[in-house]
Amino acid sequence: MRTLPTLAFIAGLFVAGSAAADGWQAVERVEPYTVQGTTGLEIYQSIGERGPKLGVARVIAHTGFKLTWTRKYERQGNACVITVNKPKLIITYTLPKLKSKLSGPLQSRWETFISGVTAHEKIHGDFIRDMVKEIEAMSVGMTVENDPDCKKIRPQLQARLGELSQAQRARSRDFDQVELSEGGNVHQLILQLVDPR
Repeated sequence: MRTLPTLAFIAGLFVAGSAAADGWQAVERVEPYTVQGTTGLEIYQSIGERGPKLGVARVIAHTGFKLTWTRKYERQGNACVITVNKPKLIITYTLPKLKSKLSGPLQSRWETFISGVTAHEKIHGDFIRDMVKEIEAMSVGMTVENDPDCKKIRPQLQARLGELSQAQRARSRDFDQVELSEGGNVHQLILQLVDPR
C-alpha cells in the first residue's frame, strides 16, 4: 500500500485578555472547506491540497479559538483584587466538507472518517474550555498587596496566563502525537478511508 504523509492536527491559540465568570457558554462554529474525489485516495489528496494551512503545512482539520475577557480590578484597602472576570470564548472548527457524490461503501467510509475527525477536534475544543475554566479559577479573587493603583497585578496575571496557555498547547500536542502515530486513532481513520483492506 502506498504510504501517505499524515497531516497534523494543531489547535491554534489566539488569546486576547484574560479571566472569568459563572455560567458562561462557549460559542462553537464550523468553517468547512470543500474537498472532492471519487476514491478515498483522491479525497485524501484533495484534503492535502485544500486543508487549512498552519505554518508551511496543510492539515486535515484545525481547532482555533478567540478568547476575550471582561475584567474588573478593584482597590480594596492597599491591595488590588480582580472582582469580575467574564470570558467570551469562540471555538472554530475547520473541517473538510465533501462535494462529490460517492458510492455506498465509500460514502460509509467517508462518514466514518469525518465523524472521527470531528470527534478528535471536539476534544481539542474541550482542552480549550478546560484552560478557560482554569484561568477563571485562578484569577477570580486574585489579590496583590501593596498595589493600590492595580499596576502590579496585571503582569502577574499575564505570567500565569502564559503558563496555562503553554500547558494547553502541550496537552494538545501530546494528544495529537498519540492520535497521529502509527496505529493511532486518526492514523487508522486515514488508512480506512484510503485503503480499507
